[in-house]
Amino acid sequence: MIAGSNNNGLNFRMALTFFAGVITLTNNVVFTYAANDSSSDASMDLLTDAISARFSNFTDSFKGDITKEMGFCIDNLVDCKCLQLVNYVLQSSALDDKADRDAEWNAAFNFSKKSKFLAECIRSSGGDAARRLCTAAEVKFYSSSLIDQAKETGGVPTTSNFLKPNKNCNLTSWISGCEPGWACSIEKDKKVDLKNSKDIPTRLSDCKPCCEGFFCPHGLTCMIPCPLGAYCPLATLNKTTGYCDPYRYQLPPGGSNHTCGGADVWADFMSATELFCSAGFYCPSTTEKIPCSRGYYCRAGSTKPSKCYALATCNPKTENQNITAYGILFFGGIMLVLIIIYNCSDQVLSTREKRQAKSREAAARSARETAQARERWKSAKDVARKHATGLGEQLSRTFSRKKSARQEPPRKGAGLPPMPAEASEPKGKKKGGGNLTKMMQELEENPDSHDGFNVEIGDKNIKKQRAKQLQTRSQIFKYAYGQIEKEKAQQEQNKNLTFSGVISMASDIEITTRLPIEVAFKDLTLTLKGKKKHLLRCVTGKLVPGHVSAVMGPSGAGKTTFLSALTGKATGCTKSGLILINGKVESMHSYKRIIGYVPQDDIVHGNLTVEENLWFSARCRLPADLPKPEKVLVVERVIESLGLQLVRDSLVGTVEKRGISGGQRKRVNVGLEMVMEPSLLILDEPTSGLDSSSSQLLLRALRREALEGVNICMVVHQPSYTLFRMFDDLILLAKGGLIVYHGSVKKVEEYFSGIGIQVPERVNPPDYYIDILEGIVKPSASSGVNVKDLPLRWMLHNGYPVPPEMLDSAGMAATGDSAHGGNPAAAGADGQSFAGDLWEDVKFNVELKKDHLQHNFLKSKDLSDRRTPGVFTQYKYFLGRVGKQRLREARTQVLDFLILLLAGICLGTLAKVSDATFGAMGYLYTVIAVSLLSKITALRSFSLDKLHYWRESASGMSSLAYFLAKDTVDHFNTIVKPAVYMSMFYFFNNPRSSIMDNYVVLVCLVYCVTGIAYTLAIYFEPGPAQLWSVLLPVVLSLIANQEGDPFFNKLGNFCYTKWALEAFLIANAKRYSGVWLITRCGALQQRGYHLGDWYPCLAYLVVTGILSRGLAFFCLVTFQKK
Repeated sequence: MIAGSNNNGLNFRMALTFFAGVITLTNNVVFTYAANDSSSDASMDLLTDAISARFSNFTDSFKGDITKEMGFCIDNLVDCKCLQLVNYVLQSSALDDKADRDAEWNAAFNFSKKSKFLAECIRSSGGDAARRLCTAAEVKFYSSSLIDQAKETGGVPTTSNFLKPNKNCNLTSWISGCEPGWACSIEKDKKVDLKNSKDIPTRLSDCKPCCEGFFCPHGLTCMIPCPLGAYCPLATLNKTTGYCDPYRYQLPPGGSNHTCGGADVWADFMSATELFCSAGFYCPSTTEKIPCSRGYYCRAGSTKPSKCYALATCNPKTENQNITAYGILFFGGIMLVLIIIYNCSDQVLSTREKRQAKSREAAARSARETAQARERWKSAKDVARKHATGLGEQLSRTFSRKKSARQEPPRKGAGLPPMPAEASEPKGKKKGGGNLTKMMQELEENPDSHDGFNVEIGDKNIKKQRAKQLQTRSQIFKYAYGQIEKEKAQQEQNKNLTFSGVISMASDIEITTRLPIEVAFKDLTLTLKGKKKHLLRCVTGKLVPGHVSAVMGPSGAGKTTFLSALTGKATGCTKSGLILINGKVESMHSYKRIIGYVPQDDIVHGNLTVEENLWFSARCRLPADLPKPEKVLVVERVIESLGLQLVRDSLVGTVEKRGISGGQRKRVNVGLEMVMEPSLLILDEPTSGLDSSSSQLLLRALRREALEGVNICMVVHQPSYTLFRMFDDLILLAKGGLIVYHGSVKKVEEYFSGIGIQVPERVNPPDYYIDILEGIVKPSASSGVNVKDLPLRWMLHNGYPVPPEMLDSAGMAATGDSAHGGNPAAAGADGQSFAGDLWEDVKFNVELKKDHLQHNFLKSKDLSDRRTPGVFTQYKYFLGRVGKQRLREARTQVLDFLILLLAGICLGTLAKVSDATFGAMGYLYTVIAVSLLSKITALRSFSLDKLHYWRESASGMSSLAYFLAKDTVDHFNTIVKPAVYMSMFYFFNNPRSSIMDNYVVLVCLVYCVTGIAYTLAIYFEPGPAQLWSVLLPVVLSLIANQEGDPFFNKLGNFCYTKWALEAFLIANAKRYSGVWLITRCGALQQRGYHLGDWYPCLAYLVVTGILSRGLAFFCLVTFQKK
């Protein structure tokens, strides 16, 4: 009987193809042998040749049926004509017409080398063996009976081998040949037509036990050859159990002359284990069973022994070799390679550091040469100044002795030694201040003079009037002493020319021009959508280039919201009013390459050093055509100005790993924007958490940026008086986002004094104003000022439009044409219906998404006049940074590998490969475990860097370069992790498939799940992303492993777990041949698998990985921080 563990899934029409071919082959062989002397060697040779010839003809005759009925589980069908063509082209005798045309069929029924059992069958049957073979009609009846039985039982295996009644075996006719293991002969006067598939012949005579090497089904009076890999001896009666060993049938009751016959069934491994050649033995033919010797191992169904590897131990009758030692060596080799890479990476990093140091030194030399030339010029100027001072003193003494005498004025230059102009000052590098001593002497001699003074410039003493004449004595002294102090400071720097000094001098000499950005805002209002709550209201003002503006106010005044509105980052709000950039209505995103935004949180890469953070920002955001030495100077200038020299090579640090201090981290956060030389710099509370000295150091650096024309606006909390006086402008906000003051810091006290608010002595003005706005301090009663009226007073003071409700609350009537901007239609806004509110929310969301998509996917017009490095160049920069970060996270990588190693050991040991299921359960666990562990690891690639990406992408860095760099570095895990897992799983489990097949499947699986993990990490928060990463492989594996349900079968075709599991099982099933064909075909058809789908399954996994990466990138640029 041919059966499977689930017969409902097996199409038994394949059996017809099997047996019809075997019968045709055996029939011709038997008849050939019968025509010769069965005892001669020549007859045996002729028998072997006939077998080969008939088997070759069988392949051509039944190849179409094999391809149609069994193509899903039979592989390597070879066309004879192809072999003939190759033979003709190569002119080689190695290929002939007798070559194997079907490897699968040869492994099951090629008896050309082991045909003795056929001769023995002919001898034992008296020469009528051909009349005992099943015809095509009997095989067809046998197959249809099995199909009907499977349908009746619903695919549940049964112990009954009884077929439905037929011509020879029925209720009225039940001869001994109908019993299992027995067969009868066709009457001699009738012709045998084994190819007849319509009529079952009558078999009632000469019933005998089935020949060795054949099996005779129960209820059918004919015999069929057993396939190679089976052991089909004659059965012997076990008197204790009553069974015919080694088979499972019993003698019929009352049959005193009936004995045990041959085999009665060829089934799958679970149903007919006794037919398979036992593990530890090999069966070169279906009647021979030889134990494995030492140094060899024999799996179940083997036709020859397999030699053990050198390090494997194989005792006699060994079922499988133990290759755990190779797994340990393989894993040790992987670890050795990783250790070498890790150690070499340190050398690579140190080499890169040396190259960067050389670049800095080259830039320093260039700046040093320029500084030395300036020093020579200074020296020449000092010599000229000393001579001029001596001459002035001499003339002063002379004039004081001879005041009354009238003398002729001395000849010009008489008191000065001749000095060429080239020696005094370099050409084209001359500045004012050479005649400061003469200015001082004139002031001493005539202190009451109110005339302005001129400064001689150049070799020809050409006098140029200063833009602003210094009229008073205090102004002249202030300017003069300022110039002298500046020259003294420069001389002091020249004495000890350090690297920092060179950077400072070089930056003083060559100051790059930046595109000025003036930001004006008028009636800027932000309303929280759905709640009609104003976050900002009627804010009007201007941010001027070259000024440092401070935004202050109590908590909840909308300071950070104000900065977000200016930079276009305010989401979830309805914005009204105008924001003008250089007098034009332009998008702030068009200038993002020259706008720096310092967030309130210190978003800095903790596993990079201070210099690496700054240098990466400079390389990606400075102009692409800027030479590298100049970029180095920019970075060095920022490090110098922020006081980060001592920690430049220190890691910034993370929450888990301590790094630099909080104040230094804050300064690095600011430095990331300073190194890109912005034209507009927005800072959100940069001094929070800093001490007074650090705050002053930071503000001095920002003021230096302002001197170069940078427009700086920052939110500060409770600055000291010294820090407060360092600002140029002040924007003071009250609660509700209303502006109270916007103007010069020097005039803020004057304005508030004018409305009756006086700052007490020894009280910091900004603290006092914030306390008033907070309600902690009440204005004096004599002033008559109400805190709520301060925004209204400012609007009225400047003539700004005033909302009518503010006028009403202040007791002022508003008319429709009020100069203060009253709007009668606004009164009906509060009475808007719910449907109206909902419609407004929908419109706002649509517009917000539209703007966001246009910003991310439509290239906006760039007005920044700066060409930053392209995508490929930034990709190289990102690749270097990510690679450096991963090397510094080596401990985490090692833990990942150890977990995979333990998973491989556990699953390889516990989930042994079962020959009945081809290791389906172990591979199912492998798909789940590898998917889960790979996803958890891949989540870290994007989940932990979301804030960094949002900041970098908002500044104009390439999102594609960032994504590709992350994915490229993760390819290392895609290659290494399958090898680490397989080093334990494969060598502990030892399936029949090759390690390379399993490795390739795992590589494709890891590539697929990594892309899916990218999507989860980008779209979800870390917590939900981890939950989805755990649930997905488990749920999809259960869906893909469902059997019998059409809906889940169709749904499983779209699950990556089904493709991976199918690829694993196909690779393993290909190694089962011969007697395993029924088991293989049944298992594959039961799951709906096809042997030819191995490459498509791998392609599906790779394509899924690519598509999921595309989806992840779409989410990356679409779903931003809310």
